[in-house]
Amino acid sequence: MKTIDLLKETYTALTANKVRSGLTMLGIIIGISSVIAMVALGNGAQASIQQSIQSIGSNLVIITPGAQRSFGGPSAARGSAQTLTVADAQAIKASVSNIADVALDVSSRGQITAKGTNSNTSIVGTSPSYATVRNITIDEGNFLSDSNIFSASKVAIIGPTTRDDLFGVGSDALGQNIKIKGVEFKIIGITKSKGGSGFTNSDDVVYIPYTTAQRYMTGNQYLTEIDVSGLSSDVTTQVQADITALLLSRHNIKDSAQADFSTLNQADIIATASSVTGTFTILLAAVAGISLLVGGIGIMNMMLTTVTERTKEIGLRKSIGAKRKDISMQFLIEAIVLTFVGGVIGVILGTAIAYAVSSLGIIQAQVSISSVFLAFGVSAAIGIIFGWYPATRAAAMSPIDALRFE
Repeated sequence: MKTIDLLKETYTALTANKVRSGLTMLGIIIGISSVIAMVALGNGAQASIQQSIQSIGSNLVIITPGAQRSFGGPSAARGSAQTLTVADAQAIKASVSNIADVALDVSSRGQITAKGTNSNTSIVGTSPSYATVRNITIDEGNFLSDSNIFSASKVAIIGPTTRDDLFGVGSDALGQNIKIKGVEFKIIGITKSKGGSGFTNSDDVVYIPYTTAQRYMTGNQYLTEIDVSGLSSDVTTQVQADITALLLSRHNIKDSAQADFSTLNQADIIATASSVTGTFTILLAAVAGISLLVGGIGIMNMMLTTVTERTKEIGLRKSIGAKRKDISMQFLIEAIVLTFVGGVIGVILGTAIAYAVSSLGIIQAQVSISSVFLAFGVSAAIGIIFGWYPATRAAAMSPIDALRFE
């Protein structure tokens, strides 16, 4: 049988009962579109998390006070332990190699007031290098200077969210005064928006000199965090190890399990987050893929029904010289066409769903080319696998028995 004749026969057979063909394809359409959409959402979530983590700084090693003392024992939470000092930060900068910069951090959260308005926000007492280490960009005014640190100046740099909350959206806040715990500060800078939420939100924040924070906020000389920026992502692990060794020595701790500080590598955070989101994406795709299996079973069921309905036609064709491969190829092509068309529609629908989710601002879904090719490959495989048995059954029919079939 010629290819053109085979395609014509396929078109005629599938359009003879459009409703049944459409419902049979529906399982494939739902399965493929679900896989495309779920993988796109997973990829989007992974990219969003990575971008959010990367936005907090470049090649960061974060040192915080307090550590787990023993399995199941007490631990000191961030900000409650008092083990890191300015001298520790200075020693790290002086002694550890492959460091781009070091930033000091005295963080808390509190009520900020201005002209009858107030906002509960993050208060970060820090050093001038914080802008470089944490990728902070100034939109208006200036960041902290060394003179601000030396004199413990009452100056503040605020994020755009804090500005909007205190003075109104897009208002001119430079030179305005705010009060933090009853102490008046003058705003000398506004940062550019970075977005994010939770610990990565650098828009809802107030930056002040760490010396000022120690004098007026905490009343002591301890730090709540030291941020170290490595020269590249390749050296952060070694930098982390060198910092750990240095601080253990400075704090006279011989057993690293008894360390009174913790170090966190930004690269490890990204790797862990990527691993978790990658596993989650695979899980979503696997769950969505179950509908593909159901769709394949539906195709096999339809093709078996079609073979039964067309038994006499099969017998007639065989009696006038049709070969087994012609009969099997005809039914196999019908199954493949059903899954292929369903796959195309499924890819279009899944992509549309992903872009719809992105346009609604829920999450920036990312449709990958690999998932599209995977969808087509799976749909073709389903057509072959689930179409093979009905096609083989049709080809194996005896022409005499087929013609006698009622």
